[in-house]
Amino acid sequence: LMIAEDDRGCPVAFMGIEDGTLEMLFISPEERGKGLGKRLLQYGIKTYAVERVAVNEQNPQAKGFYEHLGFQVYKRTDLDEQGNPYPLLYMSLNI
Repeated sequence: LMIAEDDRGCPVAFMGIEDGTLEMLFISPEERGKGLGKRLLQYGIKTYAVERVAVNEQNPQAKGFYEHLGFQVYKRTDLDEQGNPYPLLYMSLNI
Protein backbone atom coordinates (compact mmCIF):
# COMPACT_ATOMS: atom_id res chain seq x y z
CA LEU A 1 0.00 0.00 0.00
CA MET A 2 1.39 3.39 -0.99
CA ILE A 3 0.02 6.72 0.15
CA ALA A 4 0.64 10.03 -1.64
CA GLU A 5 0.58 13.22 0.38
CA ASP A 6 0.20 16.84 -0.60
CA ASP A 7 2.65 19.60 0.36
CA ARG A 8 1.09 19.82 3.83
CA GLY A 9 1.49 16.09 4.48
CA CYS A 10 -2.20 15.28 4.02
CA PRO A 11 -3.04 12.02 2.22
CA VAL A 12 -4.50 12.66 -1.25
CA ALA A 13 -4.16 9.26 -2.93
CA PHE A 14 -3.41 5.61 -2.28
CA MET A 15 -2.51 2.56 -4.34
CA GLY A 16 -2.49 -1.10 -3.35
CA ILE A 17 -0.63 -3.82 -5.25
CA GLU A 18 -0.42 -7.57 -4.76
CA ASP A 19 1.42 -10.06 -6.97
CA GLY A 20 1.57 -7.80 -10.04
CA THR A 21 -2.09 -6.80 -9.77
CA LEU A 22 -3.25 -3.28 -9.02
CA GLU A 23 -5.85 -3.99 -6.35
CA MET A 24 -6.86 -0.40 -5.66
CA LEU A 25 -6.13 3.12 -6.79
CA PHE A 26 -7.88 6.11 -5.29
CA ILE A 27 -7.21 9.77 -6.01
CA SER A 28 -9.05 12.44 -4.01
CA PRO A 29 -11.45 14.46 -6.16
CA GLU A 30 -9.38 17.64 -5.61
CA GLU A 31 -6.28 15.96 -7.09
CA ARG A 32 -7.88 14.31 -10.14
CA GLY A 33 -6.69 15.45 -13.52
CA LYS A 34 -3.27 16.57 -12.26
CA GLY A 35 -1.32 13.45 -13.29
CA LEU A 36 -1.02 11.90 -9.83
CA GLY A 37 -2.84 8.69 -10.78
CA LYS A 38 -0.64 8.30 -13.84
CA ARG A 39 2.53 8.85 -11.81
CA LEU A 40 1.44 6.37 -9.14
CA LEU A 41 0.53 3.70 -11.68
CA GLN A 42 3.75 4.19 -13.64
CA TYR A 43 5.66 3.81 -10.36
CA GLY A 44 3.74 0.61 -9.65
CA ILE A 45 4.51 -0.76 -13.11
CA LYS A 46 8.20 0.06 -12.86
CA THR A 47 8.84 -0.81 -9.21
CA TYR A 48 6.30 -3.56 -8.47
CA ALA A 49 5.77 -5.07 -11.96
CA VAL A 50 2.07 -4.21 -12.09
CA GLU A 51 0.60 -5.80 -15.20
CA ARG A 52 -3.05 -6.50 -14.30
CA VAL A 53 -6.11 -4.65 -13.02
CA ALA A 54 -9.84 -5.40 -12.74
CA VAL A 55 -12.25 -2.55 -13.44
CA ASN A 56 -15.98 -2.28 -12.89
CA GLU A 57 -17.52 -2.16 -16.37
CA GLN A 58 -19.85 0.57 -15.12
CA ASN A 59 -16.86 2.88 -14.62
CA PRO A 60 -15.88 3.94 -18.15
CA GLN A 61 -13.64 6.72 -16.80
CA ALA A 62 -11.43 4.16 -15.03
CA LYS A 63 -11.40 1.88 -18.07
CA GLY A 64 -10.32 4.78 -20.27
CA PHE A 65 -7.61 5.78 -17.80
CA TYR A 66 -6.08 2.29 -17.84
CA GLU A 67 -6.40 2.03 -21.62
CA HIS A 68 -4.60 5.36 -21.95
CA LEU A 69 -1.73 3.85 -19.96
CA GLY A 70 -1.50 0.74 -22.16
CA PHE A 71 -3.85 -1.76 -20.53
CA GLN A 72 -6.24 -3.83 -22.65
CA VAL A 73 -9.30 -5.89 -21.70
CA TYR A 74 -8.65 -9.62 -21.92
CA LYS A 75 -11.66 -10.97 -20.00
CA ARG A 76 -15.14 -9.91 -18.86
CA THR A 77 -17.31 -11.41 -16.13
CA ASP A 78 -20.98 -10.81 -15.38
CA LEU A 79 -20.39 -10.81 -11.62
CA ASP A 80 -17.81 -9.20 -9.38
CA GLU A 81 -15.50 -11.27 -7.19
CA GLN A 82 -18.12 -11.41 -4.42
CA GLY A 83 -20.80 -12.73 -6.78
CA ASN A 84 -22.67 -9.43 -7.06
CA PRO A 85 -24.14 -8.32 -10.42
CA TYR A 86 -21.36 -5.84 -11.24
CA PRO A 87 -19.59 -6.85 -14.46
CA LEU A 88 -15.81 -6.70 -14.26
CA LEU A 89 -13.32 -6.07 -17.02
CA TYR A 90 -9.96 -7.72 -16.49
CA MET A 91 -7.18 -5.75 -18.12
CA SER A 92 -3.52 -6.47 -18.71
CA LEU A 93 -0.62 -4.29 -19.67
CA ASN A 94 0.34 -4.62 -23.30
CA ILE A 95 4.04 -3.80 -23.37
